[in-house]
Amino acid sequence: MVYVTGDMHGDLERLYSKGFRRLKSGDVLIVCGDFGYIFNGDKTEKQVIEYLASRRFVTAFVEGTHDNLNTINRGRVTYWHGGMVHRIKGNLIHLMRGQIFEIDGHSFFTFGGGESTDKDMRVESGNWWREEEPSPAEMAAGARRLDEAGCKVDYIITHEPPSLVKSAMLLRRGYADRVNKLNGYFEEIGRSCDFSHWYFGSLHEDRVITERHTCVFREVIPVSPPAAPKRPKKSKTADSAMFVLDA
Repeated sequence: MVYVTGDMHGDLERLYSKGFRRLKSGDVLIVCGDFGYIFNGDKTEKQVIEYLASRRFVTAFVEGTHDNLNTINRGRVTYWHGGMVHRIKGNLIHLMRGQIFEIDGHSFFTFGGGESTDKDMRVESGNWWREEEPSPAEMAAGARRLDEAGCKVDYIITHEPPSLVKSAMLLRRGYADRVNKLNGYFEEIGRSCDFSHWYFGSLHEDRVITERHTCVFREVIPVSPPAAPKRPKKSKTADSAMFVLDA
């Protein structure tokens, strides 16, 4: 069974939650960014890594804006369920950007990263990593991989949401709108691809936003059975997600 949850931020209490404790042998838990247990390399973090690596279920995460990318990117790169991962240790893995994984009979497109709104107040390579913002090359590679899959996947897993979803959530809270190029990239992917459901973190809320978009935070939820994908209207400026090659 595949489960998803949101930003854990290195919170030890999350490891004792009811949702986490129900995971069993063969399950896969996907964390939608801001995993947080790989950050400053202290003794507690090393113990958590050892603990998760030795579980009978797999903990897999995409990165957000509170993950030490220097450490994560030093992990051994290998293939897992058809896509590339950093094998942190044992059953703890990082799902790399723009990959498609076949898990439990379903396809998952993963793309981590984001943009810290407080990056001007952080210290580079101390509590902020420039690589948190995906490069144009990474976005182009992700688009190519979707093209190769016929622009059709069952699930999309990201840290940030598409721009329209993010704008709606922020405006509902009364916050100023603040979308970035990654949100725009995801918006175009959503318009160009067939997918059943999109799970994302970042905004610290457990809520179904639209029929096909769910924001996850503290809850550990099973992925919904894939419905027959609905073909969205394509952008007039592009025939597929490959538009990013000209961005």
